[in-house]
Amino acid sequence: MQPIEDIDALKALYGRPAAPALLKVARRMTPLYRKWIQASRLCILSTVGPEGTDASPRGDTGPVAQELDPGRLALPDWRGNNRLDSLRNIIRDPRVSLMFLVPGSDNVVRANGRGLVTADDDLRARFDRDGRGPATVIVIDIAEIYTQCARALMRAETWTGGDQSAGLPTVGQILAEMTDGEEGGADYDRAWPERARNSLW
Repeated sequence: MQPIEDIDALKALYGRPAAPALLKVARRMTPLYRKWIQASRLCILSTVGPEGTDASPRGDTGPVAQELDPGRLALPDWRGNNRLDSLRNIIRDPRVSLMFLVPGSDNVVRANGRGLVTADDDLRARFDRDGRGPATVIVIDIAEIYTQCARALMRAETWTGGDQSAGLPTVGQILAEMTDGEEGGADYDRAWPERARNSLW
């Protein structure tokens, strides 16, 4: 297999981007991009660090990110598995990308920029839920924000293809496989729903 290592050779395979692909890019929030992000309860956070890349889903019951000002977004770091992959990456390399999704829409909004991790009390308090808040908040300085072509989600029938999860392995089964049965299994899967409900925030 011969890799493509020349950008001009790569461009020759695709042609020039259409004008709308370039004209849709903004350097900060606009009224319509703001409307989109306020509707998004799910985004994918991508980071890069010395060990490689990382992509992490982030979700909330309301807007997954809050606008601090037209050039900055705040993303709370709610409870998870405490691996801290994304946060460690941001501290060492601030480049971040966000992909905002809204159920039912095949369009995606993407934001690229630079992030920082803070435990600022006032900022954490913005996300308070009955006395519980995130341990930290990621603040993103927006470098560019733009829509993503809908074709990928259309091809995948993301919102129209129905439930395709039947037969997938459970996390308990995967843990059992990875530990030769010492961890995970059916007991893990039975306990998980209640554990998740009690530790969402």
